[in-house]
Amino acid sequence: HEMLPGAVDAQGNLTATGTSIGLGSKVSSVQTNFEQGEFNITGGPLDWAIEGDGFFQVTDSDGTIVYTRAGNFSQNAQGQLVMGSASTGRLLEPSIQIPQDATEIVVSPDGIVSVRQPGQSALSQVGQLQLATFVDPEGLLKLGENLYAETEASGAATVGNPGVQGVGRVRQGTLEISNVEPVEELIDLITTQRAFELNSQAVQAGDQMLQLVANLRRF
Repeated sequence: HEMLPGAVDAQGNLTATGTSIGLGSKVSSVQTNFEQGEFNITGGPLDWAIEGDGFFQVTDSDGTIVYTRAGNFSQNAQGQLVMGSASTGRLLEPSIQIPQDATEIVVSPDGIVSVRQPGQSALSQVGQLQLATFVDPEGLLKLGENLYAETEASGAATVGNPGVQGVGRVRQGTLEISNVEPVEELIDLITTQRAFELNSQAVQAGDQMLQLVANLRRF
């Protein structure tokens, strides 16, 4: 007889709980591909893309820190940077506040946020952007809306300045777009479908041959 998942056999071996008893197939896991996507140049001063590894840190509605690669930021009524819309966006962590009278916002590749204000010829620093990296980013929990949460599988977040110890760098005026090529995915889908149809026809042909043999009579 077949051992049920999690059962112990006569030798004391434990059957893996992930073992599926019976015929057929199932999806064993779904993994997120965090390979670098292409860059879309927008020219927006609060559009930031991460070139390399790392995630922006934002505060969720319940106060927990969540992570994202989406870099479309804006200012709320207090001048704080938020991801998404100014009214409903999630606060960037660590918090960076832009003066209301700022005439120019500059973000360096290493995450230093500076502004120019009326009457000033030089830029003044208002914040330091920090990014989070993980030992296994594929272990992050998907929350939707381009947000991810830390799990035991991903490991704890390591926070650092952009461009330091393997952390990616920041590109201002740019947004990272999807790393999926729709045309290539459609071609792969059609190829898989054709292979399935071919296998189905082979099974059907074999069945017809067996029926022909079964119907043969010796005269």
